[in-house]
Amino acid sequence: MEKLVGMDTLGENQTGQVKKILLTGKMRNRLNDLGLIEGTYTECLYRNKGISAYMIRGAVIAIRTEDTSQIKIIISES
Repeated sequence: MEKLVGMDTLGENQTGQVKKILLTGKMRNRLNDLGLIEGTYTECLYRNKGISAYMIRGAVIAIRTEDTSQIKIIISES
């Protein structure tokens, strides 16, 4: 069985595949517009306490930790 974790648990240089997005409203729409949809692979490039940068479909996107905790992923095995 696949273990879903929050995208905020990705360490720098780790990759995961988005499985569920629990956000609603404007934030969900914005992330969808940026290409963050179910099935997308993302890599954490930089982590900080309140915000992290991710490579999403060839673009670097900074997302707040409170939002990434609502994005459920499966971490890719290296």
